[in-house]
Amino acid sequence: MAKGLFAAFVLAVGLFLLQFFLNKNNLSLSSIISPVPDTKEELSPLYPLWTPNVAQVEGASTKKIILSAKAALSYDISTDTLIFEKNSVEKLPMASLTKIMTAVIALEEGVDKRYRVSKSATAVGENAMGLTEGEVFTLEELLYGLLLPSGNDAAEVIAEGSRYGRDGFVNEMNKRGKQLGLTDTNFTNPSGLEGDGEQYSTAVDLLKLTRIAMENPTFREVVRTYEKELPYSNNHKYFRLFNDTNLLTSYPGVKGVKTGFTWEAGFCLITYLEYNDRKVIAVLLNSQNRRQEMKDLLDYTLIELGQTPPEHE
Repeated sequence: MAKGLFAAFVLAVGLFLLQFFLNKNNLSLSSIISPVPDTKEELSPLYPLWTPNVAQVEGASTKKIILSAKAALSYDISTDTLIFEKNSVEKLPMASLTKIMTAVIALEEGVDKRYRVSKSATAVGENAMGLTEGEVFTLEELLYGLLLPSGNDAAEVIAEGSRYGRDGFVNEMNKRGKQLGLTDTNFTNPSGLEGDGEQYSTAVDLLKLTRIAMENPTFREVVRTYEKELPYSNNHKYFRLFNDTNLLTSYPGVKGVKTGFTWEAGFCLITYLEYNDRKVIAVLLNSQNRRQEMKDLLDYTLIELGQTPPEHE
């Protein structure tokens, strides 16, 4: 009985002191902010959701076009018009086109963030920026290595050094994909290499992703760069990087974006074109001759838009 009275006394004193503190600071119990995150806000997209108009193209074409690519798409984002599509919702491996999402997630942490190269990142294999264990880079520097020569080592460094850690970074790629409406896309690593899981996308989903990425000024500047030098510093050696997307120098108006290749995915290419008042994103997945077929697709697109294609190599 005595213990019960004592417990009640302690509780009463505690409530009195709490109310005294709240009154003194002009607060109430309802004004105390809960540590529980606002689920509604937490799950809302970081980027505006955009759904392209991908209804079937109707009407006669000015010029017939035959592509070896398993899937293809061209879209004029300036007028929200689909120009051409072939199997644009078929799920296919996309190889290093994956790195577009890697860049989108990484850019949320800021271009000045610094990353240290791990031994595991240097051993990832295939296309590489040429990193050495222990070197330190800013995100901006790594983006050039990620998107120009398509460095798998740069992709791994970015994922490992993110605030999520590598596995968390891949989870974030898939989470962001859902927020962006990429309903038929799955990521299993930050580079696009096959062999560690089922990694795929569609031409339509890649159109959505590329449009979002191109809204970031840093991303736009990197992918439109043909050659980039990173001077020697106390943090890393000298680098001279070249863009795999040679349409930058052979097709007037092309401003990037990204190549991709694995044996599973074949030759892949996404291109962004600004020509006169048109802004076109075109996608090729598993093409036998991606560069020539992209030129053909861009020519076809401009003709369908009432434009005369530029002279090009």
